[in-house]
Amino acid sequence: MNFEAIDRNGTYTTKHDDAVRKFGTDDLLPLWVADMDLASPQCVQDALIERAEHPLYGYTVYPERYYDAILAWYDKAYDWQIEKEWIVPCYGVVPSLNFAIEAYSKEGDGIMVQTPIYPPFVSSVKHRKRKLLDNTLLYENGRYMMDFEDLEAKAKEAKLFLLCSPHNPTGRAWDTEELEKVIDICTANEVLIVSDEIHADMVYRKRHRSIGSFAKTAKHSVVLNAPSKTFNVAGLNTSFAIIPDVHVRRAYRLEQERSGITNGTPFGIAALMSAYEGGERWLKELKVHLQGNIDFVKGYLETYRLPIRPVETEATFLMWLDCREMGLEHEYLVQFFIEKAKLGLNDGKSFGECAEGFMRLNIATSREVLHEAVQRIERAYREMK
Repeated sequence: MNFEAIDRNGTYTTKHDDAVRKFGTDDLLPLWVADMDLASPQCVQDALIERAEHPLYGYTVYPERYYDAILAWYDKAYDWQIEKEWIVPCYGVVPSLNFAIEAYSKEGDGIMVQTPIYPPFVSSVKHRKRKLLDNTLLYENGRYMMDFEDLEAKAKEAKLFLLCSPHNPTGRAWDTEELEKVIDICTANEVLIVSDEIHADMVYRKRHRSIGSFAKTAKHSVVLNAPSKTFNVAGLNTSFAIIPDVHVRRAYRLEQERSGITNGTPFGIAALMSAYEGGERWLKELKVHLQGNIDFVKGYLETYRLPIRPVETEATFLMWLDCREMGLEHEYLVQFFIEKAKLGLNDGKSFGECAEGFMRLNIATSREVLHEAVQRIERAYREMK
C-alpha cells in the first residue's frame, strides 16, 4: 500500500490553512497538528461518498451497527469485551474531558494531570476553576516514567485523574505494571480515572491495555476514544466514552445532555462504522509505514550527528524531540525551527513548563516530506554553527 502525502492546501484544514496565523509566515512545511497528511482508508472514503449521495443530511441517530462496530473492534484490537450499555456516543474527546470534569468534581476540587501533556488537559481544568495537581513525568535516560511517590501524595487531595494513555506528546505506551500502580493509588484514594485513549491503535511493539479493562476499575474509570487519529477522520467529530458503572455513566450522560451536544453527524457515524468494520488491514500497513518514518528520522539525526535526541516513540505518530543539546534558549529554539529550518512544529512548552527545550514533530506523512524536513533541520543547524 502506498502512503503518499496529500496536498491539503485550500481544504480549510487547520494544519495547513491555519499555519500562517500560528507561525506568522506562509513558507513553512507544517508538521504540527495531530492528524495525518495520508488518505483515509478506501472503505471510509467509499462509505462517505455513498452517504453523501443521499441528498438529505438531517438529524441522525446512532444505529445498532454503530455499537456493534465498537464492540467488535474492542474485542479484536484490545481483547476487552465491553457491553453496549457502557458506550456513550460523543462529539469529541476534548468536550468529553470537560463533561467529565463537570460531572465528577466541583470548583476548587483537585484534578491530576501529567505534564508534559496535550494542552486541553490543563486548560480544561483551569477554565472550570478546579485545582490543577501536576504529577510531572520523570525524564531519565531518554525515557519518561511516572513519579508514583508524587502521584500518591497528590491523589490524597484529588477527585479526578486525567490520564493520557498512550501519552501525548511523549509517545509512551504505559506498561501493565504502571497502570496497575495507578489503579491501586487511585482506588485507595477514591479518585476517578478519566483516560484519553485516542491514540490506542497507534501502539507499535505491544498491544494497548485500556485502563478500563482491569477488574479493579469497573467503578472507577471513564475511557474516551475515537477513530479520529487512527483513520484520519478528526474533522468528522465522532467519539465515544466507555463507562462500565451505571452511576458514573448516568452522571456523565446528565452533563452531556446539559451541554446540548448530543447529536451525531451522518458522516461521522458512517466513518466510524466503516473504519472499524473494514480498516484493520489498512491500519496494519499504516503502522509499518509510520514505524519506518520514526526509524528514518531517528537514523537521519544519528547519521548526521545532529544534537537532537528523539524520545523513543512507543505509540502515536508524534515524535518528541529533545533539542536541549543544541544549546539554545527555548525562545530561540522555537525561532530556529520557524525562521531557519522553515518547519512548523509544536512548541514543547505548550505542553508544560517542564518541556522547555523540546519540540513535537508529526511524522504521519510521506517519507519524501520527512526527508525534506530533516534536511532542512540539518542545513539550518550547519548554517547556525
